[in-house]
Amino acid sequence: MTRMIIIGPPGSGKGTQAEHISERLGIVAISTGDIFRTNVKGGTPLGAEAEKYMDAGNFVPDRITNKMVRDRLGEDDVGNGFLLDGYPRNTAQVDYLDELLAADEQTLDVVLQLTGDNEELVSRLLGRAKETGRSDDTEDVIRHRLDLYYDQTEAVVAKYAGRGILARVDGIGAMDEVTDRAMEAITSAQTATT
Repeated sequence: MTRMIIIGPPGSGKGTQAEHISERLGIVAISTGDIFRTNVKGGTPLGAEAEKYMDAGNFVPDRITNKMVRDRLGEDDVGNGFLLDGYPRNTAQVDYLDELLAADEQTLDVVLQLTGDNEELVSRLLGRAKETGRSDDTEDVIRHRLDLYYDQTEAVVAKYAGRGILARVDGIGAMDEVTDRAMEAITSAQTATT
């Protein structure tokens, strides 16, 4: 059983790698971004509130995100482990997740950080915006999201690095090569903590 987080700046390939890694490990991938977009598309009250923040390139507030993650981690398919993609994004969410896991006598096994050059990340996201028509992927919004990532999320990375469960991998390159590097880093991190 593996309980893990994948983290990295927008455009670093978190979603793609989350799918491949979760398949290889036999665990469920939980993407907060996908859940937000599903709610927006479905016109739910949560979606309507989340959309305002997403379209501006801002993070959805903790009170909404924490409730959603708590509910999702309570579902049956997380029994064999999980891979969280897009959560936690700040240290308050780290503390909340710690409390959630501790309530079930669980802890995280590994936090995988994907890295990448900013200009490459912007280029990737602009390309994706053209392909998918995502309203939240304009160049200004992308650069704002990158700034938010470095301002807020890097503190999360530092916290997990301090616990000795952080594994860093370059997210730029061929998809399978990145997945292979990620799996090697996950294995090394889990071996180091056992």
